[in-house]
Amino acid sequence: MRRAFPRHEPAPDPWPAPVGSQAWRSAALPRPTVIRPASPEPGYVHPPVPGDPLLQRRPVLPPAAGPRLHRRRRLLVRLVVAFLALQLVVATFIGSLRWWAPPRTAFMLESGEPVVYQYASLDHVSRYLIAAVIAHEDQQLGTRSGAFSMSQLRSRTWAYVTGQPDPAGSTIPQQLAKNIFLWPHQDPARKAIEAALASEMSWSLPPQRLMELYVNYAQFGTGLYGICAASWYYFGEPPWSMTQYQADQLMGVLPDPDRVRRAAGGGLDLGPQADPQAVDLINGAANVHVPTELEGMGGWQAAVATIGIHDTAATHAAGASSADACSTMPQSVAQRLDQS
Repeated sequence: MRRAFPRHEPAPDPWPAPVGSQAWRSAALPRPTVIRPASPEPGYVHPPVPGDPLLQRRPVLPPAAGPRLHRRRRLLVRLVVAFLALQLVVATFIGSLRWWAPPRTAFMLESGEPVVYQYASLDHVSRYLIAAVIAHEDQQLGTRSGAFSMSQLRSRTWAYVTGQPDPAGSTIPQQLAKNIFLWPHQDPARKAIEAALASEMSWSLPPQRLMELYVNYAQFGTGLYGICAASWYYFGEPPWSMTQYQADQLMGVLPDPDRVRRAAGGGLDLGPQADPQAVDLINGAANVHVPTELEGMGGWQAAVATIGIHDTAATHAAGASSADACSTMPQSVAQRLDQS
């Protein structure tokens, strides 16, 4: 009696021959060999190979981060480091303005002409002039927190976007930042940088120091900078002896100093040969605007008190012989007068 053994079915052929008339051709052909080249780097995914039986089971991995992404990250890190380094340099420079005054500003260097200038301490500047600057340029200098209020910023931005006249004008920190660091042309980039620098200066410097720097770097004529040079050039006197009317007149020079000329015998030229627009600005400031604003503030004593000044220039008469008192005519002013 024969012993029955279990039958074993052959495993299915993974490469079955086609059914039909082409079967004899397919049986004679060798089975394809799938070649998988070695990955050049971890995470690399080869493109699918036709006929690969593992194609359906192979996971599709996301492409690895390439060199371009690494370069972008390095560039971003470098930009951040450069920005922080620039911020540190600017903050250090502005902080040094508490005790140091640059001999030249960006506006002076960009003028491209002989500069008439000499520094003067605020102790030896007429309080009439300081009060006139506060009334005409920035009444909130000593009471405002920051370089400008948000309402001023919004109104000025809207006026610029819509092409309307500036409703507020720049504050003293903004004008000072522009004079020391920037260029005169009106454009959005300069305005944005000016706002940032003015804020830094307002946080770093007290109002009295801001005023001292402003009256020394303000332009009072073509190539004429600072109250020391302006007082001697127009009136033949040191800045501590300036009268109220002279101080108010100089406020009319600030909006457009290149139009203003010195009269032949001294003072500001308001005669028939003078620029009509300059005459209007000077007379408007001296006779209307500054007196009206000072009256509303309670007088010149109340105006200077807003930035912590409660004395007069005469209080510092003992130091009139110091180098920053501007008690004698600067050599550059004398040369300008000889050429005129």
